[in-house]
Formats: sequence, C-alpha cells, structure tokens
Amino acid sequence: MTSRQEPISLADMGKRDLRTQFAALCYRMVKGKPEILLITSRRSGRWIVPKGWPADGKTPSESALTEAWEEAGVIGKAHNVGLGLFSYHKQVDDQTDLPCVAMVYPVKVKSVANKFPEAGMRKRKWLSPKKAAERVNEPELADIIRRFDPGMFTRL
Repeated sequence: MTSRQEPISLADMGKRDLRTQFAALCYRMVKGKPEILLITSRRSGRWIVPKGWPADGKTPSESALTEAWEEAGVIGKAHNVGLGLFSYHKQVDDQTDLPCVAMVYPVKVKSVANKFPEAGMRKRKWLSPKKAAERVNEPELADIIRRFDPGMFTRL
C-alpha cells in the first residue's frame, strides 16, 4: 500500500515558513496486540498524536517523547528511527494557519500518569491501530498508524 500525501499549502507564505514538528506514536501491547494512544487537540477536540516543536539540545525522538509526557502523561521509551512524515495546518490563532510537517517516532509506553502538564486540557484514548487510523484527520498519519509494526521495536 502506498501512502497518499496531502499537498502543503503555503498560500501567502514562502518556503521558509514551513514548520517542522516531532510526533509520538505511543503504543502498548495488550494480549499480543498493539494499541495506539490518541489524544484530543486543545482547540478543536479532534483526535491526534502528541506532537510539538523541536527542543534545544534534544534529538527529534527525545523531543517526541517530551511531547508525549507533556500532552498525554506518557512514561516510556522513544525509538530513534522515524516512521514517516505527515503534513497538516496548525491553527495558531483565529486567523493564522501554519503549514507543518511532523516526523513520527514510535514510543513504547511503560505507564501513563494522571498528573502531567496538560492533564486538564486533553482526553486520552487507547485504540486498535485500525480504529486509531479511522479517528485521525490526516491521511498520511492514518497510513503511518495502519502500517505500524511494533515487532520492529521489540528491544525497546
């Protein structure tokens, strides 16, 4: 299966206005089958994966793990091999959408905390990969979730 890539709209912006983020595909194994953790976005309440801006002094996978903690309360281990990219528009205020691309890193979840920085701002939900792929709006992210094989990361 090939991944359908969505066009990136730079409308009134230049190439330098494209932003990069790092995302965490948080997963756990339950009775030998993977479950994917989705969270809601703060503004629209749609289902997403934790993601955020690069952090100074951290690798991309470490940045993804930091976002998993801050946005979902995930305690776990990130693998340093990216699963793929997805594009989307991040709404920063009522008038501005920033075009973004996010590199996705797998994060094996050891536990989830009840108290974490954005605890009162988001909902969390564990889903099968198929159901998680159906809930996200970004087709590229849905493809990454559907293709994800946790067996590739058994040493995490």
